[in-house]
Amino acid sequence: MRNETTASVETQWARVRGKLRAEFGEVAYRSWLKPLTLAGIEDGEVRIAVPTRFMQDWVRTHYAERLRALWKAENKIIRNIEIIIANPAVSRPAAERPVVAPRLDFAPAGTTKGLRMAPPPAARPSLEGDGAADKRGAGEEREDFGAPLDPRFTFDNFVIGKPNEFATAAARRVSEEAKVPLNPLFLYGGVGLGKTHLMHAIAWEIRKRHPQRKVVYLSAEMFMYRFIRALRFKDMMSFKEQFRSVDVLMIDDVQFISGKDSTQEEFFHTFNALVDQNRQIVLSADKSPADLEGIEDRVRSRLGWGLVADIHPTTYELRLGILQTKAEKMGLQVPPKVLEFLAHKITSNVRELEGALNRIAAHATLVGRPITFETAQDVLHDLLRANDRRVTIEEIQKRVAEHYSIRLADMHSPRRARLVARPRQVAMYLAKQLTSRSLPEIGRKFGGRDHTTVMHAVKKIEELRATDSSFAEDIELLRRMLEA
Repeated sequence: MRNETTASVETQWARVRGKLRAEFGEVAYRSWLKPLTLAGIEDGEVRIAVPTRFMQDWVRTHYAERLRALWKAENKIIRNIEIIIANPAVSRPAAERPVVAPRLDFAPAGTTKGLRMAPPPAARPSLEGDGAADKRGAGEEREDFGAPLDPRFTFDNFVIGKPNEFATAAARRVSEEAKVPLNPLFLYGGVGLGKTHLMHAIAWEIRKRHPQRKVVYLSAEMFMYRFIRALRFKDMMSFKEQFRSVDVLMIDDVQFISGKDSTQEEFFHTFNALVDQNRQIVLSADKSPADLEGIEDRVRSRLGWGLVADIHPTTYELRLGILQTKAEKMGLQVPPKVLEFLAHKITSNVRELEGALNRIAAHATLVGRPITFETAQDVLHDLLRANDRRVTIEEIQKRVAEHYSIRLADMHSPRRARLVARPRQVAMYLAKQLTSRSLPEIGRKFGGRDHTTVMHAVKKIEELRATDSSFAEDIELLRRMLEA
């Protein structure tokens, strides 16, 4: 049982931390004050341990005087505060070490003199989600900093086929090598083709093979959100320290920072800092670096520095393999005819394919009937109907360009000649009618045009259809061809 002095000192430290939190706010507290640990009290001096030299300098400059005042208010014998680095004997750079709170040994009851820091226990590497993860130290920092990883998204659960074999090989290479083999690795492909799965698989594999490496995975949206918060709370030093001290930085959906100049500026400097330190960067987007719109040239050139690996749309064989693998893992008895039917009918992306299988499985479990071809059709009637009539903007552009004998590139070009402008307006109109994309999304597909341009195109084509029967027949013909 702890003695009274131990409880008293811990209570004092808890009150000091609570006051710091109230005075400086949640953001500053989490960034700079939460990692502080009480190392000891001796001869009226409180020793506070921090994990890195960078944090030591920052706390000394910004918080040491306030710490001293708060401690003196709690305990009259305190005259000084000393900020020290925890476990400085370890030769590895501080940013790479798990932070382990020191264990406190206390002097006999009745005195605070001689309170000292005992050697910390050996740090254990942390691996999120493995069932036996050490949730302290670096593991806690990892969870607070990046996005959580999905335990289902591993290499073992990723079905490989011709459309994704190159990207998978590159991802495995990055995850297995101790050194940085490809920097950056840039994965791109359409929605639901496996980019995020591969990103998570890389992170899991690195943490398994090299647990001492600090891996951070997050979306580009989260990167921007953290950047904005740092600006708002004047906490840029903490932001830079976090992102530039990782061993592997993984950012998903980089296209999200298109047109966001300030975020691109910070991303550019973070990218350069990590590459200069030979730290691994893995990125993903829906397009190749050369095709990303709204990205600065200097950022685009760096995205293509390393290896760019694309993931192609799935083939029938790959879709069937994915369904068979998933049904096997679920312990689900599905007739081969049903799996083949789904692989033929649902071609848009893997997420929808797996969702269809989940719906069939749930129906069979809840209703208590075996899975048959007829029940599959009945349960998935809305999904199958949507896939039957689904059209992409790229298909519309290609079909309209062929119909009017213009180049496909003219759909994205700034040319305003009527020979080009009218077919482009037709394509925008059909995109609005046949897809679920928003006006800004359609505009971006047509060379980064504004949504008002799309609105004007839709209005113009509707007017022409109402006054020109020949033109209306043309539009109807294109619509039927696209929906066929």
